[in-house]
Amino acid sequence: MVATGRKYVFDFDSTLTRVEALDVLAELTLVGKSNKDEIIKEIQEITNLGIDGDISFTESLERRIKLLNAHKDDLSELVKELRTKISKSIEANKDFFRDYADDIYVISCGFKEFIDPIVKEYNIPSDRVYANTFKFDEEGRIIGFDETNVLAMHNGKIDCLKNMNLDGEVQVIGDGYSDYVMREAGIADKFFAYTENVHREKAAKNADYITPNLDEFLFVNDLPRKISYPKNRIKMLLLENVHPDAFSSLTDAGFSVETVNNSLSEKELIEKIKGVHVLGIRSKTQVTEKVLEAADKLMVVSAFCIGTTQIDLDSCKKKGIVVFNAPYSNTRSVVELAIGEIIMLMRSVFTRSTEIHQGQWNKTAANSREVRGKNLGIVGYGNIGKQLSVIAEALGMRVYYYDVNDQLALGNAVKCNTLEDLLNISDVVTLHIDDNKANLNFIGEREINQMKDGAIFVNLARGFVVDIPALASALKSGKLGGAAVDVFPKEPRSNGDFETELKGIPNVILTPHVGGSTEEAQRNIAEFVPNKIMEYMNSGNTVDAVNFPNIRLPKQNKSHRFLHIHKNVPGVMAKVNEVLARYELNITGQYLSTDSEVGYVISDVNKEYNKDVIKELKKIENTIKFRVLY
Repeated sequence: MVATGRKYVFDFDSTLTRVEALDVLAELTLVGKSNKDEIIKEIQEITNLGIDGDISFTESLERRIKLLNAHKDDLSELVKELRTKISKSIEANKDFFRDYADDIYVISCGFKEFIDPIVKEYNIPSDRVYANTFKFDEEGRIIGFDETNVLAMHNGKIDCLKNMNLDGEVQVIGDGYSDYVMREAGIADKFFAYTENVHREKAAKNADYITPNLDEFLFVNDLPRKISYPKNRIKMLLLENVHPDAFSSLTDAGFSVETVNNSLSEKELIEKIKGVHVLGIRSKTQVTEKVLEAADKLMVVSAFCIGTTQIDLDSCKKKGIVVFNAPYSNTRSVVELAIGEIIMLMRSVFTRSTEIHQGQWNKTAANSREVRGKNLGIVGYGNIGKQLSVIAEALGMRVYYYDVNDQLALGNAVKCNTLEDLLNISDVVTLHIDDNKANLNFIGEREINQMKDGAIFVNLARGFVVDIPALASALKSGKLGGAAVDVFPKEPRSNGDFETELKGIPNVILTPHVGGSTEEAQRNIAEFVPNKIMEYMNSGNTVDAVNFPNIRLPKQNKSHRFLHIHKNVPGVMAKVNEVLARYELNITGQYLSTDSEVGYVISDVNKEYNKDVIKELKKIENTIKFRVLY
């Protein structure tokens, strides 16, 4: 036992377990009954009335037992079921119940017959469990409960706790108003409304603390716990209508997540970013140096898209803020749109469709060509370019590509040594280059003049890489036979009016940056990016980080993990190890990754150590960020 001068009184149902035990018993005993669902619903309603104090607990108990029609033999099956329904954070912090066993009690209006065997596994003996007991008839049917037990009476928990006469500060942890009444009566010093499994407003609004899990309770009380920092205290802000699956996966993991459907201006984001640990955006929100200056707790910026030019990557790195994106999740969506638009433009489908909509019938083969046998020039042979290459070749196109980096050709694709070579030979030119600022006006008047007369042009890459006035002029003059443009140099932050010089030009398909906007792509991104966020927050992994040394870490094994981010200058690593040696820490693993500006060292140490070492590591010169994980 660890002496604390405190006593901890736990409720059982919906606190230590995720369920109300009598509801589970009803599920077991009513199998095959035609009115099972109606009876269970009625039992749940009666349970809630009793927990919130709207009817006496005695009445609640009597009414539920009459509806149960249970037998003594059902209880062993109930216990087996309850063992699988322990609250997640309770189960994760089993050590707390072992180390503080002498200070922990259970006061429940449930029944010892099923509570005792469950809490015994958490080092809570029967003599510290205060609960009701069933009455059975001669055949073992449950017919009632011991009416003389104080816990069978209205507000019986008050008298029960009073009779226990506990020394020291008494803290009550429970989900219901019936737990709060012990605090209201003045015999408990604090009441923690436990909301991991159910949020009862009446209990929460009267609580000294709302604790969404046991980690939060242990953190508030500065008690040993399974994780270093409660996840509910880690605030995440997701902007620009990020797919709801991202919200679900992050909240299910215990993080506190706020969503905003639109992008925010710099001024709005500066105000909103305070206290935020993780920011999630798409392409419109600008994460500037001023925003980062206001971000007092920011650890991660995640782009739920491919591009990251909207983020000041250098400033993020200097502040130890890791940036992730989704470089692969929407590639298929972009490729399919490119293929579809190439076919539509080659066949003049968009023009013919517009004519029909305007009431004109113009059946003609003029300017309508198959893609089979035509030359496709792919500028940028990365993830998207390569996928497009394979599918275009399957359609019978001859594929040529140009990339500033050496890229291995797939299938029969032919590499062009210069951009001019590719432009000269291609019937269709499609852009798939990155958001490097050096690519401004990558395709301008000079490059367009190098294309075949009547060539088709497709841009699903970045808006600023094409000189729009030059493109419009080439389309109007007939130099180019058509174009599809999905991205623009300046795009609005939200849906509404939009103007472009390309509007109204025949055989030009204009779309509002929807290349990667399919349900499948957004779901993929909403799975990929949150996983990267959680891997970094939970273990320190930086694999696939855009601006940071990449390091894949092994799973922690009964250790504390020190994460030290520092400027990459000589001597820092030596100072880290000097501090660790001075405090005689047992290092079970150490990992280092650097780039030209930042060093990232991770030290796994034995759980027993002098906590002053943390202060010393934070004080090392050139430290950018430091945190402890366990």
